[in-house]
Amino acid sequence: MLDIFIWLISFFIIIAIIVLLIYQLTCLADLELDYINPYDSSSRINKVVLPEFFVQGFLCLFYLVTGHWVMSLLCTPYLYYNVKVYMLKQHLVDVTEIFNSLNREKNRRYYKLAYLVILLFISLFWIIFSALEYEDD
Repeated sequence: MLDIFIWLISFFIIIAIIVLLIYQLTCLADLELDYINPYDSSSRINKVVLPEFFVQGFLCLFYLVTGHWVMSLLCTPYLYYNVKVYMLKQHLVDVTEIFNSLNREKNRRYYKLAYLVILLFISLFWIIFSALEYEDD
């Protein structure tokens, strides 16, 4: 029963990260279509970048603490990328360069979103598997 709750918590954490990424993609799309100005778009995106990094780091640590080693290993490349981008100080969107890097920023977030959707489906599989295993006992 505890395993089901662990997988549910990880499922909702992944959904939270996906929501943050979709918010960033929406801000970039609004900027591309001239619905908001570059300053507003970059400030909105920069407000959620660090929370995204912290929540993803917490998810990786959560998998380590709960003993789900494979899922922790699957989260490691994304965590490594976030740490690398943060250490190079490329994690924030620059107001003056946002139009020049718009496609690159969107593509980064699309890759992250695809990666997280895969993790979401794996987590969903383990929720169902744990529920069926608990039902058999």
